Amino acid sequence: MTFQSALYDGDVVHERFRPKAHSLRYRVFSALIDLDELPALDRAFALFGYNRRAPLAFHDRDHGARDGSALRPWAEAQMREAGVTPDGGRITLLCYPRIFGYVFNPLSVYFCHRADDTLAAILYEVHNTHGEQHTYAIPVADAPGVIKQQAQKSFYVSPFIGPDAVYNFRIVPPTDVVSVVIRQETDGLPLMAASFHGKRQALTSVALARHLWTFPFMTLKIISAIHWEAVKMWCKGFEIFRHTPQHIEERRSEAQP
Repeated sequence: MTFQSALYDGDVVHERFRPKAHSLRYRVFSALIDLDELPALDRAFALFGYNRRAPLAFHDRDHGARDGSALRPWAEAQMREAGVTPDGGRITLLCYPRIFGYVFNPLSVYFCHRADDTLAAILYEVHNTHGEQHTYAIPVADAPGVIKQQAQKSFYVSPFIGPDAVYNFRIVPPTDVVSVVIRQETDGLPLMAASFHGKRQALTSVALARHLWTFPFMTLKIISAIHWEAVKMWCKGFEIFRHTPQHIEERRSEAQP
């Protein structure tokens, strides 16, 4: 059986431009999950579990409302709040899977399609290390090629980036490759860029086994890298912006041409 869901191997790259230079790069893989295929994926692969324990797994409670409820209704509600009417088109989610029960997704990206398979909206679901989550839901303008969108930052992520920042998204939707680039600006000037560029691998039992063998500690690597890079930036003297727990109001932003 052939699935729309797939795996993408690639590099995560972060580059800070000011007030001092700092960069990182590490190898990861992401899963592209067609939300409607999850029950079939659970039945098809011994190594993959849906809402159950498995070496590689996907749990609804890691995303969306975080209460274990189905993700399609939640994603469609986000689309409606952004001014997009869902019509039953497929929704795919680019994210890290659970590996041996553990996962941390700094960013998960939902590609929300219309029934004719054109892209209607993109949801950027952001998690921070304080257990908080915020979603930027942005309609997609009718433009071919690279999708360009923008949103005002409204959620605390890094202790080294203040609240007054703008996100500029540059997205190549998943096909044979996928590209997610986020450039942050403050005062109209580039501050940092974060990117993931991945190459598609068909979702098969062999591919799952190979990725499990190659990336058994990926979750640990991601979490460790976040804290290790924070230590290095602190040693370089970067300004620290303190985290203040607060209720996060969703702020919608229109796609930019």
